[in-house]
Amino acid sequence: MIPPRPSAPDAHPYLRAATAGVRHHARALDHAAPPDRGHLDTFHAHLTELHRFIDQLAEAARPPHPAAGRHLATAHTRLWQAATEIHAAFHLLPGQADTETSACHPERLPEGPPVLTICQRHLAAGHSIRRKTTPTDLRPHTTACVR
Repeated sequence: MIPPRPSAPDAHPYLRAATAGVRHHARALDHAAPPDRGHLDTFHAHLTELHRFIDQLAEAARPPHPAAGRHLATAHTRLWQAATEIHAAFHLLPGQADTETSACHPERLPEGPPVLTICQRHLAAGHSIRRKTTPTDLRPHTTACVR
């Protein structure tokens, strides 16, 4: 016997918890102080996980619902662009003495090279996006809703 589908409020508890966590941190953030590397690293990790999740949703939606799959694929690309900007901001925060050390060199980070750095995570996500998109898809995009 197939168990019944959970009702809408119970269907995605982990997504709701993650969203609530992001909201909590956004409210608790001291807007007078600039973000620190830890915040951006954590936020980048969140974006790359969302990136992976949207990719899975797009793959599942494409065969039965091609239009929805295309929209999810576009969201996948936009999340990659957001992660790229967060990664760039990470390297521009104080702690990088010059532009040579602002490149992706985890061994040069002031806090040392942790097991999984933002750079390693970004390179891994970049490998995934390059297999599914073209450079044209990744260029900056502006849109207007035409509903």
